[in-house]
Amino acid sequence: MIQVTPQMRILVAVEPADFRKGIDGLARLCKEELKRDPFCGWVFVFRNRRATAVKVLAYDGQGFWLSHKRLSSGRFRWWPVSKTGAGKTLEAHQLHVLLSAGDPDAAQAPAAWRRVNAAS
Repeated sequence: MIQVTPQMRILVAVEPADFRKGIDGLARLCKEELKRDPFCGWVFVFRNRRATAVKVLAYDGQGFWLSHKRLSSGRFRWWPVSKTGAGKTLEAHQLHVLLSAGDPDAAQAPAAWRRVNAAS
């Protein structure tokens, strides 16, 4: 199982993907549509047309992970829209909310990084 950490870079594809595609087809979408190298360590999230399922693609240095979640009822209500790009970046806590069929924009969490003052 792959663990999503605050340090991971996450990109959600705006347009729905053809879910007949496997790892190679989704990696090609990363290169051609999202303009990102699928081997770069980003976590890529795709949705099907009916908004009932998502696929998560990640490369861990040895190989690809492909996770698929299909809702037993309902749809993913939130999905990004963009006129300027093919993807939207999310924070790790927002991805967890999205995978629970929630609204990542409504999720509140402390900053992923903050300065720690060194004690003298």
